[in-house]
Amino acid sequence: MANIKSAKKRILVNRTRAARNKAIRSAVKTSIKKVYAAIDQNDKEAANQALKNAVSTIGKATSKGVYHKNTSSRKISRLSKAVNALN
Repeated sequence: MANIKSAKKRILVNRTRAARNKAIRSAVKTSIKKVYAAIDQNDKEAANQALKNAVSTIGKATSKGVYHKNTSSRKISRLSKAVNALN
C-alpha cells in the first residue's frame, strides 16, 4: 500500500476513472448489441435508429478518451456496413 499522500490520491483517482471508463465501455457494447439484434430481426428501421444511437455513444466515448479515434472509426464502419447490407 502506498505511504505517500500523492500516491494515495493517484490510487483513488485511478479507481474513479477506471469505473467511469468501464461504464462508458459497457454502454458502447450495449448499443452495438442493439444494432446487431435489430439486424438479426431484419428490421431496417430499428437497425438505422440503433445505429444512430450507437454512433453517438461511440463518439462520446472517443471524445472522453476511452477509445482511440481509429478504434471508434472501425467500430462505426463495421456497424454501418452491417446495417447497409440489410435489404
